[in-house]
Amino acid sequence: MRKTEARARCWWCGSDPLYMAYHDREWGRPVRNDTRLFEKICLEGFQAGLSWITILRKRDAFREAFQGFDIDRVARYTAGDVNRLLKNDGIVRHRGKIESTINNAARARELQQECGSLAEYFWRWQPDPASRPRRITREVLTTMATSPESIALSKDLRKRGWTFVGPTTIYAFMQAMGLVNDHVETCDFRNAR
Repeated sequence: MRKTEARARCWWCGSDPLYMAYHDREWGRPVRNDTRLFEKICLEGFQAGLSWITILRKRDAFREAFQGFDIDRVARYTAGDVNRLLKNDGIVRHRGKIESTINNAARARELQQECGSLAEYFWRWQPDPASRPRRITREVLTTMATSPESIALSKDLRKRGWTFVGPTTIYAFMQAMGLVNDHVETCDFRNAR
């Protein structure tokens, strides 16, 4: 737990002002906007093997490179777009992750057609509150890299052709998008949802 500006926060955001702002204004707040959900699941994929602060610092460049994560536009990206993005030093230049984002945009369109929206699909995976730990502490969270729901959601997405959506990535997505509330008990932002 860190106290800055007289606010108690989850320990993981440290003292970096960008990280603290992300924690305070975004992380764990329920999101039902398809564009934001798509952006976040893509950025979580880019984060695999890196730290979230690295991706957060590049988020504006990612948004520019992927046209605001407009699902229809990204789904139409071509091999030429992949080559262009591989030269963009503002983002993580990993061919597999770039191609995954384009693939996942096409898969997102399929989910929108099937379910009406990405939000409708993703929120089906919200765990029953009774299945969650009674107290959310740092110690509890360090043992929870996945959940039964993140494992099942990851499996379903992969069956549908999504990539870079492993159970740990999906659990981080669920935390960030508010499908679970993993602000620790002593965090001033736990009930700000």
